[in-house]
Amino acid sequence: MTPISTPISSAWSAVGGDPALLARVSTVVREGALRARLPVRELARACVGACALAAAELGARRAGLAEVPGVRLDDGAIATAFVSERHLLVDGRAPVNFAPLSRFWRTSDGWVRTHANFPHHRARLLTALGVPEEDPDAVGAVLAERSAREVEETVYAAGGLAVALRTPEEWAAHEQAVAVARRPLVEHERSDTARARALSPLDGSVLLPAAGVRVLDLTRVIAGPVATRTLALLGADVLRVDPPQLPELPDQHADTGFGKRSATVDLTTDRRAFEELLASADVVVTGYRPGALDRFGLSARELAERRPGLIVAEVSAWGAYGPWGERRGFDSLVQVATGIAATEGGMADGSAGRPGALPAQALDHGTGYLLAAAVLRALTAQLDQGYGRCVRLSLARTAKWLTTGIRPGPEGALASEEAEAYDAPDAWLTERDSALGRLRYARTPVSFAGGPVDWARPPGAWGADLARWV
Repeated sequence: MTPISTPISSAWSAVGGDPALLARVSTVVREGALRARLPVRELARACVGACALAAAELGARRAGLAEVPGVRLDDGAIATAFVSERHLLVDGRAPVNFAPLSRFWRTSDGWVRTHANFPHHRARLLTALGVPEEDPDAVGAVLAERSAREVEETVYAAGGLAVALRTPEEWAAHEQAVAVARRPLVEHERSDTARARALSPLDGSVLLPAAGVRVLDLTRVIAGPVATRTLALLGADVLRVDPPQLPELPDQHADTGFGKRSATVDLTTDRRAFEELLASADVVVTGYRPGALDRFGLSARELAERRPGLIVAEVSAWGAYGPWGERRGFDSLVQVATGIAATEGGMADGSAGRPGALPAQALDHGTGYLLAAAVLRALTAQLDQGYGRCVRLSLARTAKWLTTGIRPGPEGALASEEAEAYDAPDAWLTERDSALGRLRYARTPVSFAGGPVDWARPPGAWGADLARWV
């Protein structure tokens, strides 16, 4: 009999996992976690489950264990982690996650959503609309006189971000959606035949599957940083490198900076420093717009040529193909384009109303955990086969999976237990001191027997570390 496909089995298959290992996974089901019209809870559970199982598998191999440690998925921990940016407190201060111009707007024929959290994106939006200063009323007045599609094209042409609201049917007919649907959830490519650096066996009381792995983190915002934050939890030496002229939003950096170090390198003036880092890296994770790093010789192919045996992991908003392949994007905008916002607002059938949103930036967080899972599985494969590899994911492809590939319900034959409903996150929050101040933050949802329960170090100030490996 063909086994029934469940969300976690689909995610595990997408990263190349052995289906027999799914028996090592158990779930704690909590009603009310990530409540939505779409099966967000099931997507979140599957992405974290694939990541935790990949970590447990790699840890067992490196530690010489006879059996892969058991994985425990708790809907409460997962739901809390999927909105980690909302739970962060720095000395009691809550972060601001969306700027005043990052929101839905009425247009002459529907709705559009803009994203202007970063100063350069805000400036380009205002320039495209002909509004001289940050005045929400003035922006609203201009948008109300234009069509949503006109705004989308005008703002993107100026280098800003705005996406017209589409229904699921409208998105399915779009050329970009067609290109996305042709791709697997996780793309895999062998990039060379060189042997990767051998990883030493593990010992110690805590199982750290990625101990000794050097991860060069070239990501921003949420999805990529969630992946590298997870690899740092699992013992990797993660060094995030940013251009000095493009700082990350401080609260965003704090939320995703656990376990990492942060440095700045100007690729136009200090290329030698970057190449020295690359020469000893085991993994490079990139999260910039497709093509943005190519002018620096940092495409996956060029990276692999200069560092044989390297694992390259790429994440983007729309995918590196199709007419939107080089467009910027964020979770909130992908939700609007792909019909998710229309569905969550009860507008998918053409009904009047206001667009909605998922209860979390689940495309970002889910794709981030899947990206980490793909890296961990690539590291496991290298133990047997060597070879450099490239894995690619996109928020739009994760959205396709959420909207058409997941059905709510139990996880098939996986062991599960019902627990109290999810109504408060306190059990999955903790506190610690840091260079940034006293932090309250979400605990990791990645849980397996013998594995870590917290990061080895809190986040530090952006760009405060030296650009070198430990």
